[in-house]
Amino acid sequence: MKHSRKDVRTKATAIPELRFEDQRLTSFAGLVVIQKFLQLISFKLRLQACFRHQPQTKIFGRATLFMQLVVHLLLGFRELRDAAHYQDDPLVQRVLGLKRLPDVATLSRMLKEADQQSIDKLRQLLADMVLDRLRSLGLPRITLDFDGSVQSTKRRAEGTAVGFNKKKKGARSYYPLFCTIAQTGQVLTFLHRPGNVHDSKGAKEFILQCVQQVRDSLPGVIIEVRMDSAFFSDEIVSALDEKNVEFSISVPFERFVELKQMIESRKRWYAINAEVSYFEASWKPKSWPRRSRFLMIRTKTKKQQKGPVQLDLFEPYEYGYEFKVIVTNKDLTAAAVVDYHGGRGSQEGIFGELKTDCQMEYIPVRKRLGNEMYLLASLFAFNLIRDLQMQQEPPTRTTTRKRSALWKFEQVGTFRQTVIQRAGRLTTPSGKLVLTFCAGRKLKQRVLQIFQCLAA
Repeated sequence: MKHSRKDVRTKATAIPELRFEDQRLTSFAGLVVIQKFLQLISFKLRLQACFRHQPQTKIFGRATLFMQLVVHLLLGFRELRDAAHYQDDPLVQRVLGLKRLPDVATLSRMLKEADQQSIDKLRQLLADMVLDRLRSLGLPRITLDFDGSVQSTKRRAEGTAVGFNKKKKGARSYYPLFCTIAQTGQVLTFLHRPGNVHDSKGAKEFILQCVQQVRDSLPGVIIEVRMDSAFFSDEIVSALDEKNVEFSISVPFERFVELKQMIESRKRWYAINAEVSYFEASWKPKSWPRRSRFLMIRTKTKKQQKGPVQLDLFEPYEYGYEFKVIVTNKDLTAAAVVDYHGGRGSQEGIFGELKTDCQMEYIPVRKRLGNEMYLLASLFAFNLIRDLQMQQEPPTRTTTRKRSALWKFEQVGTFRQTVIQRAGRLTTPSGKLVLTFCAGRKLKQRVLQIFQCLAA
């Protein structure tokens, strides 16, 4: 349908008169779907159990304060002082069950007074909520990915140290080790560590603890583990074998002269596809007690062009090979193992989303336990949005060789912009509470669909 210029253009230039009235307006009308979901899973009651061992505070309960941190991150804010931007928002107050929100000093004090028992209980609750979802899915196998991620800071927070940090060299940092679930794209739990430790520091005990936690909750399930070369050791390989856990681990083959010689002297490689070929061997380093299955993989890649580029002349590409080695106990074809191990790259997407959309990188206080609690709030915010999306529809994928997530998830930032950050108004006509959204067909369809799924 075409419109005339008169219908489209206007000469309106007047600046409207400004008034500020208590109209019970909210900038986060879509937060109502989060409120409904948190009530459905009894989130606040479960948080209260995590702080029950501590003495009751006079006004604001610790569970409510921690829940505000989760909501704070869901709304897209980073620093604690940013809470002033929604201090008078009526819907945020209702979600938290408060008539008045705490100030920044109260939130900061709660983090500074965090104790180890509360942290342990919150970490257990985080894992329990993920395991509840896995139990409802009834999957025959669960894939655990392990890797660390750096949390940098400019301040001298307790427990930080200067370690390897390719983005912010010389910065103090934490280096937690995370366990993520490939099928749901959620974080199961983490091991908090200073920034100067190697990836494998405390890894064996942590890995076995995660395996046992899944096995206790989901008896009979097949457990798979994927890790990079930092976790390659006889201890970890032997422990996983003893626990009947299927695994694939990258091998730092440059440390082993025998492996390098095997690769260099190899004449016949078996093709997986046009770019990737392999051969395998039953081998062990000299200090290992038994042999394992090693896959040697080479990938055809273009060599970097150095020197001046002559765009007007034909310049053929020169190809070379990149090599990697995988140790595994999986009884699959080489092609299936390569695809399976390559799927662990999805964990980097989880870390990226946690840092950009859930502020996982932010370190708010100088106390180690307080920063660990804030990290837990980030993980809860991320997992809750994933869980809410899983609640809305059945899995859109079946199990793939790469163990891709069973749902095609919308990012937290996208969900925040399209659903949560929407203007609305709270009114009570005839004594009935009503939340009015701005008119929009897509928004109406999305919000009503979420409510219908949660009601079902």
